[in-house]
Amino acid sequence: MQATVSPQAAHRALPAAMPAPVLNTESALLFVINASSGALDIDAKRAVIESALAAGGRQGELLVCRPAELSRVASQAAAKAVANHTAVIAVGGDGSLNAVAQATHAAGCPMGVIPYGTFNYFARTHGIPTDPAAAAQLLLRAQPLPVQVAAINERVFLVNASLGVYPELLQDRETYKARFGRSRWVAFVAACATLLRAQRKLRLHIELGDTARDVQTLTLFVGNNRLQLQQFGANPEDTMAGTPGHGSMAALMLRPIGTLSMIGLMLRGAMGRLGEAAGVESFEFQHMVVRPRLLPGRHEVVVAFDGEVARMRAPIDFRVLEKPLYLLQDPLAAATAETARASTA
Repeated sequence: MQATVSPQAAHRALPAAMPAPVLNTESALLFVINASSGALDIDAKRAVIESALAAGGRQGELLVCRPAELSRVASQAAAKAVANHTAVIAVGGDGSLNAVAQATHAAGCPMGVIPYGTFNYFARTHGIPTDPAAAAQLLLRAQPLPVQVAAINERVFLVNASLGVYPELLQDRETYKARFGRSRWVAFVAACATLLRAQRKLRLHIELGDTARDVQTLTLFVGNNRLQLQQFGANPEDTMAGTPGHGSMAALMLRPIGTLSMIGLMLRGAMGRLGEAAGVESFEFQHMVVRPRLLPGRHEVVVAFDGEVARMRAPIDFRVLEKPLYLLQDPLAAATAETARASTA
């Protein structure tokens, strides 16, 4: 499903980081639950949440909604969370997390996560258990801690954003999931099918500060999550302070190559050695403007962010946001995750 996203908020002045919000433990936590997976799945999620709340003596309000209602429900929940000094909890996969992150970041209230995705890079990076019951229990002792978020034009994203063949890959992956179920192997097979037929080249004018260049690529992938980049084996050369997700982002460009080279590239990616491939270029940045060469009369390009696919008006602006997202984390687990990140930097 594609949506049209309006342009131009990217060039506004960024707001200053706010003090960490203070939670009122007497206020009910607000759980935003995507109902797209069916009644049985909703019942299981309810059971996980209600069990954790009962064990911790906390109150919670469960807001079940259809995918088309996610943004509206998340925004309403964020406004209520600000008024009641509580947090909004995203229950679901990448799309649910992104909708809640968009709303909570704008409102300045804390966000929590109970992950139900395939890879759960965002949760794992920040020390949140991938087991939903354990994640729900963590919320009851968690504190809001700042984490980096990024933007593609005016849309917040947590893990990655892209244009070119990667949005096609995501659409193919949803088709394969519908037929064969949700698993990492299904995602891998879908990726192979997409890449093997990839032919369309993007012609991009890329501006990085005072420098500019023209490139041809099959995809431009921007990562805000070091864990995902590590699993690809595609960490960029360390050229600025911080690391992807902690002060900077990474861009990966896949140059047009033949079928045999593409097969080799996929094998390298599966083995976590994508950065060694001759057809892949990566670099680190904080702000990048991309101007695609479009057909006459066209002004929009298909993009993806955190698993969602949309159309955005060019130019496409990628930037690290100065204002953080306040994520509910166990301080000890967060410190452990930060130590592990630093040891591999």
